[in-house]
Amino acid sequence: MAIFKPADILLPENADFTKWSVVACDQYTSERDYWEDVKNIVGESPSTLNIIFSEAYLEDGDGEERIKNINKEMENYLNDGLFKEYKDSFIYVKRTQPNGKTRHGIVGMIDLEEYDFSKGSQSKIRATEGTIIERIPPRQRIRRNAILELPHILILIDDRDKAVVEPLEDKINDFEKVYDFDLMKNSGHITGYLVDETSKNNILKNIEKLGDLALFEEKYGVKDKGVLMFAAGDGNHSLATAKSCWEEIKQNLSDDEIKTHPARYALVELMNIHDEALEFEPIQRVIFDTEPKKLLDALVSYYDASYEDNGGQKIDYTYGKNEGSIYVTKTDSNLPVGTLQKFLDKYLEENGGKIDYIHGNDVVRNLAMQDNTIGFMVGAMEKNDLFTTVIKDGSLPRKTFSMGEAADKRFYLECRKVK
Repeated sequence: MAIFKPADILLPENADFTKWSVVACDQYTSERDYWEDVKNIVGESPSTLNIIFSEAYLEDGDGEERIKNINKEMENYLNDGLFKEYKDSFIYVKRTQPNGKTRHGIVGMIDLEEYDFSKGSQSKIRATEGTIIERIPPRQRIRRNAILELPHILILIDDRDKAVVEPLEDKINDFEKVYDFDLMKNSGHITGYLVDETSKNNILKNIEKLGDLALFEEKYGVKDKGVLMFAAGDGNHSLATAKSCWEEIKQNLSDDEIKTHPARYALVELMNIHDEALEFEPIQRVIFDTEPKKLLDALVSYYDASYEDNGGQKIDYTYGKNEGSIYVTKTDSNLPVGTLQKFLDKYLEENGGKIDYIHGNDVVRNLAMQDNTIGFMVGAMEKNDLFTTVIKDGSLPRKTFSMGEAADKRFYLECRKVK
């Protein structure tokens, strides 16, 4: 059975796609004005805004009511005949980002039976970052009774021969175009094509080659590591939530039902890590409700770090009108982000404060102008190191990298029934 396969994909008919499609719910979490602006743009139009839970509102205390309204709106959209269903389909996606570069992907579904987000996993689908278990239950409450799923999950393959996604570009004149529109708030342009049967079979055949054990071990110079075919690039916790919900559901299913139940799969966009438009950006940290100087002094003391460049890992900081860098040589993490996160976890547990994960250094600097706030900035990891690192060392520290800036994130667009 294929691990990545075509899905029964739902797209709205006769809708304003620009208003329908909104950015991933875990973006702009400390910039509520962004989401209020999105509300004004959408107005009363059908929109994925009405069937997702933006994390900017997670702490408002009205979560259960929001979830009820989300589930009701999903049913309304289905009952009102909003969608056209494309059975057993792949959609080829071309996304032109605000920087003018175009990236390419395939929307299909991934088999959650082949996914394990636990530390040390050797499953064919793996998390790229450490999963924060306590982040799963709130997301489960949203997904558990939902009749639809909408993906912002981006799954990566290490296809050095460019045999899976890239050949589709030469075939687009043979494909039916299913959407073509500008994304809201200057987030670029997106076009989707229904993949024909010949290309669909080629996708499945070439993905299968990525699972060949001998070729895999030669490619990465490893033995007995399990074949990693798919790595979760964005949406790690959304994929982990889908897996957790599936594990609950399948307890009450027969063997035959397990084979065909729609919740066994998660709708995703598949990308080749070698897509030239795909860039890894660092995810930065901002700490609120803290004493910046006290926290910074504690960080320096914790690692016996230096404000002078000693060749160690560089961590930039900003608070108020203060900016500078510290350099850490005594650490067991290969990446500055891991060094920083290890300290912050301990410090916040002992001293309190709130952490948020931010895209863009300018946003960090703006937020860190607030009282009792400090921001930290680190460099990005090399994307070509991702698969090798995950295979050899396991999951990276959480929130290590981002595939593009916030405006580059996947927008909700395609849907699929999971009940």
